[in-house]
Amino acid sequence: MRARTKTLDAGRDAGFGEYHVSLPSSDRVPRLFILSPAHCGGRRAKQALAPGAAFPLAEGLRSRAGVPLGDLFSFVSGLYFRGKLTYARRFVLPPLDEGTRGNAVVGDGIYIITPTAGLRTPETPVTERAVREFACGDIDLGNAAYRRPLEASAEALAREIGDAQVVLLGSIASPKYVDILLGIFGTRLLFPAEFVGRGDMSRGGLLLRRAAEGVELDYIPVAGAARRGTRPPRLPPLCLAR
Repeated sequence: MRARTKTLDAGRDAGFGEYHVSLPSSDRVPRLFILSPAHCGGRRAKQALAPGAAFPLAEGLRSRAGVPLGDLFSFVSGLYFRGKLTYARRFVLPPLDEGTRGNAVVGDGIYIITPTAGLRTPETPVTERAVREFACGDIDLGNAAYRRPLEASAEALAREIGDAQVVLLGSIASPKYVDILLGIFGTRLLFPAEFVGRGDMSRGGLLLRRAAEGVELDYIPVAGAARRGTRPPRLPPLCLAR
């Protein structure tokens, strides 16, 4: 049963909730995903924050209950973030809690980087106040309001997950996420090898295809990897179910 999740309306608390769900015990290497954030200062975010907006996500943001962070970022980012979240949900393998007969999972295994509140689960409720704060947050290593919550929550996660692999779904060419996460997770921090040379939309399309096919990408360690490369061939058109 999931524990109550505190609504993220200001983004100052760097902690994140934990809950347990039952799964069959099996021999597998635990694998978690960390997703890079969506930009909350663009046109789609402004649509969601418009006072007269009547669609469900906008109305949810204005409510005290808020909306799930994963839903918000999928809306403001579109294909790229939706691809990351769909893929992560398809292939996540959270670590088992050895203290509960080996059949309970610690957390849901998917965490999203935020501009002001460190790592949060996709289910974390957010309100319009949080979106406005995200929009003003500078994702830069020199910005303590971004860096410190991310460091604190990533360090807490590292203590909980044992030897689990951590896959970053985001840009690995920029140090703004990589330098922090690599310093905390070390050789456990991986990324999809096929990300090299691809732009955001290409990555999103690739992730959606692989999730639909049930075919996982190959991961390589971030440490020592070539993070830039030749642009790969264009992906064939993506046919999505209506």
